[in-house]
Parts: sequence; C-alpha cells; structure tokens
Amino acid sequence: MAEQTTETPASGALSTRQRIVQAALELFNQDGERQVTTNHIAAHLSISPGNLYYHFRNKQAIVLELFSDYEQVIDQLLQRPTGRVLTMADKAFLLESLLTALWHYRFLHRDLQHLLAADPELAQRYQALARRCLANAQGIYQGFADADILRIDAARIEALALNSWVVLSAWVPFVCSMQSAKAELTPVMLRRAIYQVLMLEREYTAPHWRTELDTLLEKYQVPLAEVLLGC
Repeated sequence: MAEQTTETPASGALSTRQRIVQAALELFNQDGERQVTTNHIAAHLSISPGNLYYHFRNKQAIVLELFSDYEQVIDQLLQRPTGRVLTMADKAFLLESLLTALWHYRFLHRDLQHLLAADPELAQRYQALARRCLANAQGIYQGFADADILRIDAARIEALALNSWVVLSAWVPFVCSMQSAKAELTPVMLRRAIYQVLMLEREYTAPHWRTELDTLLEKYQVPLAEVLLGC
C-alpha cells in the first residue's frame, strides 16, 4: 500500500510534493528526462516509491507539473507593461529573465520533441504557450516601436518575433547537439542565444539607441568556439 503523506508543511518548509518536483527538476536538468525514473527521484529524496506515487501517478505527471511552473514564468515575463513607455532597461531585464528561465528549465528544451511525442496533453499545452508567446512578443516589439527604440512595421515585427522565438526555444538542443556526450551545458553557452536575438533586432534599432544596444551585445557576446566546443 502506498504511504499516504498528508502533512502540512511548516512555514518556510517544502511539502513532500514540492520536494519531489524540485528533485525531479534537478535530476532532469542534470541527466536528461529520459535517463531519470521515478525510482531515481524517490531514491534521491530517500523516500519510498509508494510515497512518490501518492503525490504523482507517474513521471509524466511530474513533467506536467514542471511545465505548469515554466508556463507561468514565461506568461508573466512576456507581458507588455501598461501605462508607460518601454525603455532599453526593459529589454535588458526581459532578456536576463528569459535567460534565467531557459537555464532553470533547460531539460524541457533539451528533450522537447521526445516529451511532446510522449504526452499529447503536454503537446497541446506547449503549442498553446507558443502561440501566446508569439502574440505577446509581437506586442512587446510593438511597444519598443512605439518608444522609437525600434523602427519597424507590423510585418517585420511578426517575422522578428517568430525568429526570436525559434532562436531561444531551439538554442538548448542546438548547443547540446554540437557537444560531446560527456560535455556539460553551462549558463555561458546560453548567453550567446541572447546575443543572437539582439543581432536580429539591431538593424531595426533607431540610430540614437545603437550605442546602448551595442553595450548589450558586448555583454552577451560569447566566442562561438566556447559555445560549440565547451572550451
């Protein structure tokens, strides 16, 4: 019989369910979702498999929980501020926040096609998230156009939003595909993704903002050899 844990966590403490989600994220990021079983997660936490199954019926349920967390983070990030004009500081904050989310949930991007093929519900939710991201990204780019940071029309905004999404969402599997099997993904390798997005935007940046943009480009530039070879 499964061990039924119904404890209420003390203030500041994690419940068993939260600990399972946290441990799964750590192991998925470290070893890849396909290499991690529910038994691995239970052993990592020093709990019985039955205790884990009381909270999650299978590994896919844990993945869905993690995707829900990721989805919430991304939806919150890609909201155009209201009641004020966008600034270059907004761009820097957004890119840093996206970089943090990409790193924190990197297993989702590394194993994306496998995860979507294994779970139709996850596939539907991911597709809905992608559509929202593209629509919200267009709204943010329009905000930068309204602030005269970007000089760009609606058709190019749509293309830029799509190109930026492709770069960011495909960056982790791209880097992993260029590494040896034993190579370890690092945050530095992801910084180059931000550089690539900024380069896409540069041609549309108003002349009086080019200096600030070039400062951001310098900040995020990582030698390609370091990204592809991990050296």
